[in-house]
Amino acid sequence: MRVLWRFVARRVASGIVLLIAVTAVAYALIYSGGTNVAQNILGEFATEEQINEKAAELGTDRPLVVQYVEWLTRAVQGDFGDSWFTSQPVLATVLTRLSVTGSLVVVALTVAVVVSLVLGVAAARRRGSAGDRALQFVAVTGEAIPNFWLALALVSAFAISIPLFPATGYVSPGVSVTGWLFSLVLPVIAIVVGSVAGAAQQIRGAVIEVLQKDYVRTLRARGLSERSVVLKHALRNAASPALTVFSLQFIGMMSGAVLIERVFALPGMGNLAVDATLQGDIPIVMGVLITMAIVVVVVNLLVDIAAGWVNPKVRLQ
Repeated sequence: MRVLWRFVARRVASGIVLLIAVTAVAYALIYSGGTNVAQNILGEFATEEQINEKAAELGTDRPLVVQYVEWLTRAVQGDFGDSWFTSQPVLATVLTRLSVTGSLVVVALTVAVVVSLVLGVAAARRRGSAGDRALQFVAVTGEAIPNFWLALALVSAFAISIPLFPATGYVSPGVSVTGWLFSLVLPVIAIVVGSVAGAAQQIRGAVIEVLQKDYVRTLRARGLSERSVVLKHALRNAASPALTVFSLQFIGMMSGAVLIERVFALPGMGNLAVDATLQGDIPIVMGVLITMAIVVVVVNLLVDIAAGWVNPKVRLQ
């Protein structure tokens, strides 16, 4: 247990260092053009004096290092500043949109995990069969299809030609659970297709590798059923690489949600980031970026802890 806690402490420390590095680089890249933002807020007819006054008000006329230290001090306390255009708190705005993106990604990841495990284990048990070859073909095809193109095709087929699902919009589960599910069906399919194809292929390979181990042959020789060997023993030992695959799938879904939310007009973080970037609302862009980084770091930390619990060897890394 002590080894596990040391392992967790190392992962937490590395996550904090990573977040600080991400914020520093992002701040340097995003805030380096602060004077132009002042002009964008005031308009093209603003005088130089007005632009300088606005830059002083926003704090973008000070050295970048000073700005970053002050921002980081506030951010640690949960204050990401206010929007330059709406004057609304950045954190409240981002958290409101995070619930939409979170719903989309969590549902998509759940579907991807279940379908990938079923397909991957089935293909591993029937290695070389027609179903196994079909999975490999689908994996290559699914990863080659751009998710935004698939999203447009789904809207055309199942929202316009056959109006089964809404083409755009989002319904909160607090308003209607059925409406919430229907509003997520097409976006989830658009995200999941490529993810399921690749994850199922990776799980297939991991399970096949475990099934070739000596202890598996011993279990079979003792008379254990194939179902018990696969589900109770092989799948547990293949869990560590599977967790890594799903953590990467989660990160891919978070980034892919930007395009999917745009296609389906979902009021999530992707749409917020795009609108803020076009408008030049840098505090909102920074808030979205840091929130995404925190989510990714936390998820990776949980995956590392789960992998360390499943496989004690991981704790020594």
